[in-house]
Amino acid sequence: MTRDPYQTLGVTKSASTEEIRKAYRKKAKEFHPDLHPNDEEKANAFKEASAAFEILSDETKRAQFDRGEIDADGNPTGFAGAGGGYGGGFGGFRNQGGSFQGDPFEDILSGMFGGQRRRAGPRKGADIRYRVDISFEDSVLGAKRQMTMADNKSLNVSIPPGVTTGQVLRLKSQGEPSHTGGPPGDALLELHVRPNKTWTREGADLRMSLPLPLKKAVLGGNVDVATPAGSVTLKVPEGSNTGMVLRLRNKGVQFKDTPGHLYVRLEVTLEDPKDEGLREWARQH
Repeated sequence: MTRDPYQTLGVTKSASTEEIRKAYRKKAKEFHPDLHPNDEEKANAFKEASAAFEILSDETKRAQFDRGEIDADGNPTGFAGAGGGYGGGFGGFRNQGGSFQGDPFEDILSGMFGGQRRRAGPRKGADIRYRVDISFEDSVLGAKRQMTMADNKSLNVSIPPGVTTGQVLRLKSQGEPSHTGGPPGDALLELHVRPNKTWTREGADLRMSLPLPLKKAVLGGNVDVATPAGSVTLKVPEGSNTGMVLRLRNKGVQFKDTPGHLYVRLEVTLEDPKDEGLREWARQH
């Protein structure tokens, strides 16, 4: 996250509330993930702008930030965050009280997408944000997980296939209760996908390298290949060589309508470089 919300929104410290709102509206139109799917850079920029707006749109928080009492995440200066309960990857921070109601961009985006500005009334409870580590396999296949939050609350979370680092999942009504009779806030889970030593991802597709015995490369045959969903059999044609790429259809990211593929790059290896028969064959050729 950026350290200066004024710079993030491109406004001065003397900017009015309306100037801040207009600056955020411009950033939201430019970077909102709904308008730029699968663009991690714009998603991160949108997240920074939203955090900046959350501080500057709340008079109390803005004053606290100007006095150096809180940082750009809304945490008291020097706050290091709470520990987590899911694979060591959880941390949470709570949005503190103030005049801000619900999401920092909810009213603005309602206007962008044809909705109506909300009427004054009971305030929604504050959202709680968490940072979550998930496995590469879960990001490819999707999963349902029970996760323990920093406040020891257990939540059932559905992870859709194809999520990426920086993506945020919203769990409705799992945040702070309202103190004014409104609905509770939401839990916002910011995902971090752990890298994997076997596969790399390119959009909907996966890639990997596969060691292939010399005999199998020459004569062809079946080999076992690890996929995120488990081992499958791949038919290798005879006369294969290092660098040949074979495709396993629909074994990539499991998007519902158009799953990706898994591309396997062959790397021919010698099972026993000191095999005497192989050495004799090499001498004769």
